[in-house]
Parts: sequence; C-alpha cells; structure tokens
Amino acid sequence: MNLVLRALLAIAGLLGLLVALGFWFNTDVLAARFGVEAQGLLGYSTLRADFGALFGAVGVLSLVAAIRNCARFLTAPLLLIGIGFSGRLLTIALSGYDATMLPPMVVEIVLIALFAAGRKLLPAT
Repeated sequence: MNLVLRALLAIAGLLGLLVALGFWFNTDVLAARFGVEAQGLLGYSTLRADFGALFGAVGVLSLVAAIRNCARFLTAPLLLIGIGFSGRLLTIALSGYDATMLPPMVVEIVLIALFAAGRKLLPAT
C-alpha cells in the first residue's frame, strides 16, 4: 500500500511540475486550457509566477514526500489544493456553475484525497 501511495504521489508531483513548466514556457496554450488569458506583459508575468508557483510547489513537495516517504511534506500541497477547491465552491455560490468547471474540480478532489491519505499513512519523519 505504501509503495502504491508513494508512486501516485510521485506521478502527481511530476504532473504538477509539467504544468508549471507549461505555464513558464508555453503560457498561451496552458492559460487557454485553464480558461484564462494573459493581458500584456503583466498578465504573462502573473500567469508564469502565480500558476507556475502553485503547480511547481505542489509538484516539488509531492515528489519530495514520495521520495523521502514523509507525510510532513504533504501539508502545503493539501492546503494549496484545498484552498483552490474552496475558490471553486465560492465561484459556484457567487457566479453559478458551468459543466466545464467539473473536470478540474474532480482532479482537485482526487488530489485532496491523495494528499490526505499520504498525510495519514506515510511516516511523519
């Protein structure tokens, strides 16, 4: 079980890093897939910095947790994805729901479950 969990965490980490790299080097394509668009240099800077930081941090910390077999590295990714999911729920409450919002919400729920399982099942040290 531990090995499977660590493998899933490593896969999530690698995917997070790939998305971060995509925002850094293929900004327009990734932004379009996420339903956003850069407006000028500030927009590109914001997408690369904010989206790159989010996915990069989640990716690095997930990989470190998997490699070191250590639950404590999953606290930040769990919080980041959890806060992001809360933003989606807030959007539904304030602006309404659209079917295009479901796939990223499913991914976030899966990541929350994965990171929570890692926090519970991996050693704390």
